[in-house]
Amino acid sequence: MAANSFTSESFYSPDIGGQISMLWEFIKAPLIVPLLTICVYICLAMSIMVFMERLYMGIVIVLVKLFWKKPEKRYKWEAMRDDDLEDGNAAFPMVYKISIGAACNLSWPADRLVIQVLDDSTDFTIKDMIERECLRWASKGVNIRYQIRETRGGYKAGALKEGLKHDYVKQCEYVVIFDADFRPEPEFLRRAVPFLIHNPDIALVQARWRFVNSNECLLTRMQEMSLDYHFTVEQEVGSATHAFFGFNGTGGIWRIAAINEAGGWNDRTTVEDMDLAVRAGLKGWKFLYLGDLQVYSELPSTFKAFRFQQHRWSCGPANLFRKMMMGIATNKKVTLYKKFYVIYSFFFVRKIIAHFFTFFFYCVVLPLSILVPEVVPSALLWVLFENVMSFHRTKAAFIGLLEAKRVNEWVVTEKLGDKLSIKGNKSGSNKKSLRKLLGDRIQVHELDSRCFCSCWML
Repeated sequence: MAANSFTSESFYSPDIGGQISMLWEFIKAPLIVPLLTICVYICLAMSIMVFMERLYMGIVIVLVKLFWKKPEKRYKWEAMRDDDLEDGNAAFPMVYKISIGAACNLSWPADRLVIQVLDDSTDFTIKDMIERECLRWASKGVNIRYQIRETRGGYKAGALKEGLKHDYVKQCEYVVIFDADFRPEPEFLRRAVPFLIHNPDIALVQARWRFVNSNECLLTRMQEMSLDYHFTVEQEVGSATHAFFGFNGTGGIWRIAAINEAGGWNDRTTVEDMDLAVRAGLKGWKFLYLGDLQVYSELPSTFKAFRFQQHRWSCGPANLFRKMMMGIATNKKVTLYKKFYVIYSFFFVRKIIAHFFTFFFYCVVLPLSILVPEVVPSALLWVLFENVMSFHRTKAAFIGLLEAKRVNEWVVTEKLGDKLSIKGNKSGSNKKSLRKLLGDRIQVHELDSRCFCSCWML
């Protein structure tokens, strides 16, 4: 009778709110509480994994700063001086560069330098602007080549792969890549190239990114803090321990022999740079990160551009992990430690678990715990922005792992370029405009405009 009375008075009551409340109380204890408790423990396990990874990198970076020798002391390195060259400029390796303004300012003998501009834009106005810029540099005696493709297949990987097929780059040995909004230091090549010349086991020398618009808005300031950790800790640890660090796609100089041995550029994922770095690492090549070698670039300053960038940066690594996990595990050319580092630390914890933990704990477990006081997870801070982006990154990681729709979506990160200078002094008199830092040699336009800079040496 009691059960019948409960049903008739509760579930058939005209009070909808009362029905929902009674249904919640009916299923909470036997179902919701146990499930949420399990979720809390899963989140706890993921948090421990992320914490241990951060702790490991923290310990290593402290040891690096205290005891490790600088790259110039750990590797053979000799400065390239014009007055010490017996064979004149012939002693300088031939350099192949893909870009315009940034590349033309590099300090390197002109007769040992070839500039290739790969234009993948679809806007004829942009194409005309870039071609005229190339002609302007050519009129100054710069060996510059303007290249376009009939199709945009493979996006950046396809463009770089196509760029290698031209006869005038066959003699080159090294390549450095710069996107259109990147500006390297003038001494970039002179500082980086000797590491490759004197250490034949090094495949890549990666520079540190700096950002000309880091103070533009709160979004760019938050990105700078996140990327500062990436370069200061993650890249430094991978380089110092000879384990692995992901090539950042631009601002790095490659040995062409390593690219060829690794199988060249591949467009099977949206992180062609990481893909190439992993394959080269599995061939036994080493990577060197120079934290004091800087190259300037621009951060996305709109949420839409940042969201598309984060989708690519989260989906791509997860998809690459799916494609290469077994190949890494069965590889015989690298040590067991390196396999563990790449599979567990680099991919599983940093590229997957970190996203899952942030989303499920802050966006699922914590909100549900408000409705279920029996389960009490503790947290110090709940950041709304990070919650939104954790959902976006987690979704992208799932898409990459399951190779679902949008897995190969490539939306070029929109940059404001010289539009920043239009704002004048609205951002404060102490800020440097992008035009001042990048110069007026190149402008960054819509989403599909691309330029790259690469250096190749004999």
